[in-house]
Amino acid sequence: MAEKAASRGEVFVVDDDPAVRDTLSLVLKAAGYDVICFADGAALLAVARSRTPACILLDVHIPGKSGLDILKELHGEEYPAPIFIISGQGDIPMAVSAIKHGALDFVEKPFRGSEIVMRLNEAITAYQRRQQEAAMPKVASLHFPGREPLTRREREVLEQFTAGASNKEAGRQLGISPRTIEDHRANIMKKLGARNAADLIRIVMTAQRA
Repeated sequence: MAEKAASRGEVFVVDDDPAVRDTLSLVLKAAGYDVICFADGAALLAVARSRTPACILLDVHIPGKSGLDILKELHGEEYPAPIFIISGQGDIPMAVSAIKHGALDFVEKPFRGSEIVMRLNEAITAYQRRQQEAAMPKVASLHFPGREPLTRREREVLEQFTAGASNKEAGRQLGISPRTIEDHRANIMKKLGARNAADLIRIVMTAQRA
């Protein structure tokens, strides 16, 4: 009898729609992941605090606390696994808000199974690579006096930007979409008071010399 292939890790799926849970479970299991499904956020929290998956797929609209509430309770920015928010087309502003609270990226409904697998593979690989890197990004040690502090992910995006990476290249390195990179860059510029890309570079260089 053939041996079962090694799992690529666990993925937690949180959605109150049984059809969505079944679809995601099928495509992710076919891609080699173990999948645990939850119908609400409370059930996820009970498990996610005691064991760490490779990734979490969290729907915005779930019974009880919203996906955004659950994200905040998990402390998404510090949670030791990438978290994707699942949203409908009308939920994009909420999804962008979720990114600011630590979600890695968001997946729009309706989605294609192959796209979900590709994005999760990229995100998990990028996340694990960053976890293994011994050296912290140079930007992580910089301070911008008088400015609103950047989140960890914003510092990672800024590091990519100051290294000359395009949105597409930065997204590939960090495992997120170019669109999300653009959202982070806009937020970084707002926080640091940069008028344009050149001004942002000047601010970073000034901080490096300080």
